[in-house]
Amino acid sequence: MNLKRWFFLFWSCMAVGAVITVVSGSIMQWTDTSFGFMGLEAAGFNAFMMAMVGLLIGAFSQMGFFAYLTLNYIALSIFRKSYLWNALQGYTTVFGVFGLGYMLYEQRTNNWFFWLLPLVLLACSLGVAYIKVKQTNSTAFVPTAFLMFFITFIEAWPALQGETNISAIVFMIIPLFICNGYQILMLPRLLQKKITTDSATSAKPVA
Repeated sequence: MNLKRWFFLFWSCMAVGAVITVVSGSIMQWTDTSFGFMGLEAAGFNAFMMAMVGLLIGAFSQMGFFAYLTLNYIALSIFRKSYLWNALQGYTTVFGVFGLGYMLYEQRTNNWFFWLLPLVLLACSLGVAYIKVKQTNSTAFVPTAFLMFFITFIEAWPALQGETNISAIVFMIIPLFICNGYQILMLPRLLQKKITTDSATSAKPVA
């Protein structure tokens, strides 16, 4: 991963965050008139503000993504055996499902959201992990599921703390999840391009 590709991933992730935030925020605003900055009569202003928030969410998601990559590197050097680190990630993901449900239940969001959100988030995380396996290999399943669920859960912590507005929670989680999914699925493509370019350069005959 060189600097050029890192910048591409950084700005494209922020752009994805902005687009998804505007789309999801607009949908929630149309379905819930109490959601938004100034109501439906200021749709243009709201779209602009949501895009700005989406850019910040994209940047925040990338911070979490690279923090996980650093954690993964350190953990593998400590455990030495990848299956031990994968087992810990799998256990933490399952624990996170119950932890998220319990947190929402404690806040009394309503009588169904506290279990629906964790299950939907888990199902989507497993879906992304399945795509990642098809893209790379089977060893990527647990780390991807961990990133998509637990890291998204941690990144969305500010929105979950003391928040009982379902729209606000969903408004934060959806862009974070999609940005994390975009990064984890885009990374192998960027690395593959670098490998292909390096191979072509090394194979070029010397004049």
